[in-house]
Amino acid sequence: MEKQVALVTGANRGIGFACCKLLAEKSYTVILTGRNKEKGIIATKKLQALGYKNVFFQELDVTKEKSIKKAVTNIIKEHNRIDILINNAGLFLDEGEDMKQMPYTIENIPLELVKKTIETNVYGPILLIQHVLPIMKKQNFGRIVNVSSGMSQMTDEPNLRYGGGGFPSYRISKVALNMCTRNLSFEIKKQNILVNAVCPGWCRTDMGGKDATRSAQEGAQGIVWAATLPDKGPSGKLFRDKKEIPY
Repeated sequence: MEKQVALVTGANRGIGFACCKLLAEKSYTVILTGRNKEKGIIATKKLQALGYKNVFFQELDVTKEKSIKKAVTNIIKEHNRIDILINNAGLFLDEGEDMKQMPYTIENIPLELVKKTIETNVYGPILLIQHVLPIMKKQNFGRIVNVSSGMSQMTDEPNLRYGGGGFPSYRISKVALNMCTRNLSFEIKKQNILVNAVCPGWCRTDMGGKDATRSAQEGAQGIVWAATLPDKGPSGKLFRDKKEIPY
């Protein structure tokens, strides 16, 4: 039997890199992707040097459909299948360089930042799903994980600096990603394909900063758990630490 193949976006560092390591430890064939070819190759070689020869690099820019199509085509040509898709690549642009005390708000955020954030955080995952889902349907097997955030919860999880407001482009993009997750779960419920959103928590990454409470490895654990769920597992949910949380 062929080894199952996992595709992880935005994986040359942080949570994505940690996901690749955890999946490699579980003996999956791991496709580490990123738009920066040089950084992606370096990250892949780091894992291979640790003994994970089952990790391979594929250049992929989630904002460009041509790049997505090329990447998926290459993966199928080389590995014949895609069993897991982790939509991890994301942007967080809500803190301007001249706004060190407070994040942007709806009132003052440049619309271009909103557009750029949604292009990566929402359109990218949708395009990837559109190109990978037919493969999963043909296999009658798939696991899709959309990396979300507690800041997407409509019930609100107030951040410490701004009482639940602020960060509009990031919040809006992750709310939209949650809805994509829920919609898709209903659309594919008759197939052996599970799709869930996961909040990894506040992690010490380039995005989360050095004061975050979790390591990237800790954040990746819940994502990989959702990516390796057994048949008839939950679908269309938002999880943190393997527990469902409200949208």
